[in-house]
Parts: sequence; C-alpha cells; structure tokens
Amino acid sequence: MRRASLTFLALFLTLASSLLAQDKQKKIQSALSAAPASVTEKAKVMDWDQAVLRDGSNGWTCFPDMPDSAGNDPMCLDEPWLNWVDAWVNKKQPNITRMGIGYMLQGGSPESNTDPYASGPTSDNEWMTEGAPHIMVLVPNAAALAGLPTSPKAGGPWVMWRGTPYVHIMIPTSKKGM
Repeated sequence: MRRASLTFLALFLTLASSLLAQDKQKKIQSALSAAPASVTEKAKVMDWDQAVLRDGSNGWTCFPDMPDSAGNDPMCLDEPWLNWVDAWVNKKQPNITRMGIGYMLQGGSPESNTDPYASGPTSDNEWMTEGAPHIMVLVPNAAALAGLPTSPKAGGPWVMWRGTPYVHIMIPTSKKGM
C-alpha cells in the first residue's frame, strides 16, 4: 500500500511539474506576442506577481496577458514605462526624465480615455470598449503634447489621459500574429 501511495505521489508531482512548465511557457508566449521580435528576442519576461519567467539583456520587460482583465493585454515596456506603471499603480507622480516606449500589439482591455482609474463607462470618461493594438509613448514634457488629437476617433495617434500625471501618446497599429 505504501509503495502504491509513493508511486501515485511521484506521478502526481511529475504531472503538476509538467503543467506548471506548460503554464510558464504559455505566459512567456503571451508576453512575447506584445512587441516585435527585435524587442522580445532578448527581453526579460515577468509575471504580474513580479516572478521572472525568463531573464533578458536588452532593457525591455514583457508581461503576459493580465488574467483578471477583460481583453488580451500583454505588454512590453522600457525602463521609463516600468517607472510610469509603478507610479500609476501606486497613485503617485511619475518622474519621466526621458522618452519611453511601450508595446501592446495584441490590444488591451476596455478603458477610459480620460480617467486613468475608471472602472467602467460614464457619460464623460470617453470609454473605449475595445482595446486596439497600439504603441505607447511617454515624453518628459507633457506640454509638448499640446496640439495633438485627444480622441481615439480622430484617426491616427492621440493623447490619452490628458490633464493627468499619466498622460501619454497612443499610436494605433495592426495586431501582431501569435
């Protein structure tokens, strides 16, 4: 009986280990789908719990689809964008000292174009129901964005979250194949 229990435990642990490895590979594939291969080839891949899924060497960090979000929203971010995300998540002032680039070529989740913390549509938050594939650009001087369109319906790039510390440029693109 003891031998059968040990055999079962060994099989269970082998299966669990295999499933975890498959889950890790799926997360890595998801993260790498967010940007061009020239970015993802040597990018670090992290899970949303900050666990490193793959080391990288080119200064980019990619994240898989957020499991609790409505859309498919993997992303690859450079250092200014990582700092921006930290500020946004912690509701503090971002310190943008140089241009930043972020890729979300699979799209994103529905969100407000005007309110960085909106959780649903209101009459005045310009809710975007579809997360279109895009590139995001941060600039150190938000005043440089004056004169750019602020509506995603204007065609081409637009300024998102204008008038907030989290203002940035959104550049629509076509979806990257997986």
